Amino acid sequence: MRSILISRRSRLPVDEAWLRLTDWERHGAHVPFTRVVVTTPPPTGVGTRFTARTGVGRAAFEDVMEVVRWHPPAGGRPGHCRLEKRGSLITGWAELEAGPSGSGSWIVWREVLHIAGLPAAFDSVTALCGHWVFGRVVRRLMEE
Repeated sequence: MRSILISRRSRLPVDEAWLRLTDWERHGAHVPFTRVVVTTPPPTGVGTRFTARTGVGRAAFEDVMEVVRWHPPAGGRPGHCRLEKRGSLITGWAELEAGPSGSGSWIVWREVLHIAGLPAAFDSVTALCGHWVFGRVVRRLMEE
């Protein structure tokens, strides 16, 4: 497994950046052929579960995730969220952070993922693709 690290600055205030970063359904709009469905009632917090389904028809896979840590930004401290990937095909974790920076904010996305059955020789390719996809998600969420 390779780790993925994305770091960005945003002109958005930290509270707005956090809301966008943790609006799970919005993520799917920025990943090709993907739809995200939250399977637990709002509001988001520890225990929230959602599934990202990527593909077309039978040629699709699901990335099942659960929020296991949830600390929104408050009082000048950054927000932090940890997701555990609980699917049969994709496992690993992601940590999302948003903190204040002047009138804007900073965003950090860390992720480690493993695709079942994929040899370790493909870890670099997986990390490169993940960096592109998750970087695009963060950039577009902050631009909306």
